[in-house]
Amino acid sequence: MRDFRRLLTVRVLSQLSDGVFQVSLASHVIFSPERQATPAAIASALAVMLLPFSLVGPFTGVLLDRWRRRQVLFLGNLGRFVLGLATAALVLGRAPDGLFFGAALLVTALNRFILAGLSAALPRVVDDRHLVTANAVSPTLGTVAATAGGGAAFLVNLVLPHGTASDSVLVVLAALLYLGASLSALRMAPDLLGPEHRPDRPALRQAVGETARGLADGVRHLVRDCRPAVHALAAVTVTRFCYGVLIVVVLMLSRYTFNDPADEAGGMGTLGVAVGVSGAGFFLAAVVSPAATRRLGVAGWMTACLAAAALFVPGLGLFFALVPTHAAALLLGVITQGAKISTDTIVQSSVEDDYRGRVFAVYDVLFNVAFVAAAALTAAVLPLSGRSPAVVAGVGVLYALTAVWYARAARRTPPPRPHGEHPATG
Repeated sequence: MRDFRRLLTVRVLSQLSDGVFQVSLASHVIFSPERQATPAAIASALAVMLLPFSLVGPFTGVLLDRWRRRQVLFLGNLGRFVLGLATAALVLGRAPDGLFFGAALLVTALNRFILAGLSAALPRVVDDRHLVTANAVSPTLGTVAATAGGGAAFLVNLVLPHGTASDSVLVVLAALLYLGASLSALRMAPDLLGPEHRPDRPALRQAVGETARGLADGVRHLVRDCRPAVHALAAVTVTRFCYGVLIVVVLMLSRYTFNDPADEAGGMGTLGVAVGVSGAGFFLAAVVSPAATRRLGVAGWMTACLAAAALFVPGLGLFFALVPTHAAALLLGVITQGAKISTDTIVQSSVEDDYRGRVFAVYDVLFNVAFVAAAALTAAVLPLSGRSPAVVAGVGVLYALTAVWYARAARRTPPPRPHGEHPATG
């Protein structure tokens, strides 16, 4: 298990660094008193954090099956260290936003390879008997590390004088942690994590083409044979779009309405509470969804989530007050994750196993692109204060229309019931 602990150390340091880097990004783009955060800047930041996962993600496996994974972890984190220092210099030098976002985009794009490499390498350091446990422990500790990194960066931000200097210090801190992750990878032998050399492996260009064709085959299989999955994916894409719109609204309210725009600590604190209660909502969804789906069915629970959002988003959001906003964040976490749990279940139970991996890759792209598209659209219509009754009401109407459409679609082509689910009684 020594090699497993070494691989886990690389994961923890990498994701700890990610948490620090993401908070530094938010601090500089959204809450810096020296710059006016706009919805467009927020949309750019979200694109930097999410688009690499969607656009690069489906093709990472092709490269990770050719490159030595130990070297991917070493050089990838080393590259992020160098790019982090460059990003800090751009922050300190007040460089144009395009350069800053370009450097940050490269940092997060490399992260996709590193996370995929960590997962692909796991079977090389544990035996089959412990693989399930390792798969439970490793990503969980990584998520905890990312959260801890974000919390530590928030505390450092409170202590330091506010401004570009403190933002650059956070980025340098993230870069140093990336360096630690890179050096930790050197504790493992170069060939320990694979992959095995295979002379019959297809050429890289052929493999990339086969991956693209595989994704296209997955889409065709969805449209032709899996109407329940198509309906669920369409509905969850709308929920993700609405969630993205409301995230931008909460960001702007935290900066300009609930706090003095010059109070960086107050704005980040308000946003931190909103993110925390929304995360609690995600946890509650995991608790209540199994019972809800047994009673309502997965399609019924999906419809209930959409209908509930149509009611409480305008009911609480139109106050544009702190307590109702936090209550809405909690409920939004429940319904967003509840809808995702339902969609995951429908896709898993209605898509043939041979296509399931490719369909989930498409799912991942839809999920993240919808979020970024929502931020981009909101940037065009949302005022700096975040107070827009039309935007909040429009989101409520979109939830309601989606609930009605999905209920009808699920009635025409109901998804298969997973094992243990009772017929819907509601």
